[in-house]
Amino acid sequence: MKHFAWLCFACMAIISCRESVDLRQLEHYEGPIRITSAMEVFRSDSAVVRIKLTAAKQLVFKSQDMEFPEGILIHFYDTNGALSSTIKANKAYYSFKDKLYRGEGDVRVHNIEKGNKLNSEELFWDERKEIIFTEKFVTVEKDDGTIINATGMEADQGFNEYTFHKVERSRVPIPGEE
Repeated sequence: MKHFAWLCFACMAIISCRESVDLRQLEHYEGPIRITSAMEVFRSDSAVVRIKLTAAKQLVFKSQDMEFPEGILIHFYDTNGALSSTIKANKAYYSFKDKLYRGEGDVRVHNIEKGNKLNSEELFWDERKEIIFTEKFVTVEKDDGTIINATGMEADQGFNEYTFHKVERSRVPIPGEE
């Protein structure tokens, strides 16, 4: 009986042995806590979609900051639900604290109603103030063919009204010119 008790104790000791885990390593994890593929987020007002965000991949971090490593596409809709403008970036980040998106790489804004297009290497969208802005170089092509090159710009999020900080060059097409 005494040997049986020792045998049971030895078996339990062997079965219950585990590798110890250093929990301090888990506390310093800086990577994403959630990864979403083929993400679509809709924001509405009075049952009308006003904003649609799409991304192939979204990484969410402990701070609730986000990264969109494969790019982001933001659609803005008018009060009737018609698509009015878009922002597209090769890569994007979102600061939860500041409620601020930052697009980088090839960033394009298109006001569909007016036909105006903007290109830049970096652009911010402040969702609280409903504005877009950059301190970087921008090229704006207006529907009438006018091209404006500037450094620094601020506009409403629909890219309807905009102000340039420093116009580098503006070119108005000559009638009959191709």
